Amino acid sequence: MPKPAPKKKAKSLLLGVGLDSDGHKRVTTGPNFALVGGSKDTHEEMTEKAIKINEKLQAKGKNLDTVSREEFQDIAASVGLVQGPDPKRN
Repeated sequence: MPKPAPKKKAKSLLLGVGLDSDGHKRVTTGPNFALVGGSKDTHEEMTEKAIKINEKLQAKGKNLDTVSREEFQDIAASVGLVQGPDPKRN
């Protein structure tokens, strides 16, 4: 019987989805992020914030796999991301 393939460790990823559109299809990927959609301005803003988050993580010697939820929320807020409602509180 063949041996099952070893399980790969899950990797954290930032996913940005721009909901507005100007008719162009935009996709930008980085080492730990993927951004899709959005108008030119929205997509540029998402890209800038993803890069800033990566820079702040790197400055702390961390990555998405090692940063706590609270620390990530603090970093995200520092680059201008606003947290939505907590779905667990409904």
